[in-house]
Amino acid sequence: MQSWIKNILIAVMFIIFSVGGYLLYPKLNKNVIIPQREDAETALNSENSPEETKTNAVEPTALTPKKEDNIPPPEPPLPVGTDRFTISLTNTNEEIASNLLKAEFIANKESFITILNKEKVAITPGAYKLSKVMTPSQINKVLHNKPYMKWVVIKPGLRKEEIATILSGTLGWTSKQKNNWIKVDTNTSPEYTEGVYYPDTYLIPVDEEPSLVAKRLISKFNENFSTYLPQFTAKNIKWARALTLASIVQREASGTSDMPLVAGILWNRLNQNMALSVDATLQYIRGDIGKGWWAPITVADKQTDSPFNTYKYKGLPPHPISNPGISAIEAVLNPKVTDCLYYLHDKNRVTHCAKTYEEHQQNIETYLIGDNTIPS
Repeated sequence: MQSWIKNILIAVMFIIFSVGGYLLYPKLNKNVIIPQREDAETALNSENSPEETKTNAVEPTALTPKKEDNIPPPEPPLPVGTDRFTISLTNTNEEIASNLLKAEFIANKESFITILNKEKVAITPGAYKLSKVMTPSQINKVLHNKPYMKWVVIKPGLRKEEIATILSGTLGWTSKQKNNWIKVDTNTSPEYTEGVYYPDTYLIPVDEEPSLVAKRLISKFNENFSTYLPQFTAKNIKWARALTLASIVQREASGTSDMPLVAGILWNRLNQNMALSVDATLQYIRGDIGKGWWAPITVADKQTDSPFNTYKYKGLPPHPISNPGISAIEAVLNPKVTDCLYYLHDKNRVTHCAKTYEEHQQNIETYLIGDNTIPS
């Protein structure tokens, strides 16, 4: 009898353990479905588990724009008897001759067009020193020499190393001058590390000291952004946070049209104490390892232990990651009101947002993984 009871007890215990193991198995083995195609866009907003994220308690550092009373002169003084003649990036020979006539450097437009059209080499856009006593032939010779000021085009969203490459190539800096601009001229204090080298089209003297070029860009930053400071103050938004977030929005948005939406989503994540989980900050801290400054991130990149890793650290990074334009600043100031917390860009750079992580996963399946068609 005792043996029979013992067998029943063993059978009951076996059933209990079997059922318990069956119920416990899914909890111990939650499989995360990872897209087979590694794509920077799919990684953009992947959710971090609480134990993987740390709180970045340090507020970002950035230069506060201010109105300047003593703005440096745009160019050195010209020799007596000469004037500056500027040729834009798009001027044709006809427009150049017309402008020379208006400035009274030449008396006959058509004859000068003929002179220009005979030249095999186009005129380099920029500024030239001309005198009204020069003959058309002498003017033509000056214009086919090197300009003393050159146009420099800096697009929004570049980091200062990229800006240094543009400046160096256009103004003829040496490697030492370029490196000093990155490590010394733009590193005078933490506020000048990034974000203050305003994107614009500049006419810069070719012999201007690199340190003065940095001040020229900062002066333009002050000129364009100082009017926004009171608006952010009125909304109780610290400028350093605004500029840092704008530098991220500039890199993350597919264009100016979706900047308000991206800004709204990132504000939502910050306000809900969620990790931003954006690729751009990781791209910034990783730098150029041979594939460009903004090459797609890898799984290994996401393991980087840095406050710029917004997958691991909540809050904003220590300082701006790029030099944003007006559109990004305005998007951060006036973000689109949305309930979305996630977003991605499809192959056509169209932004799709989602309120929940499950909806975001569905967007990944629909717009990135499921759409394997190749545009014709």
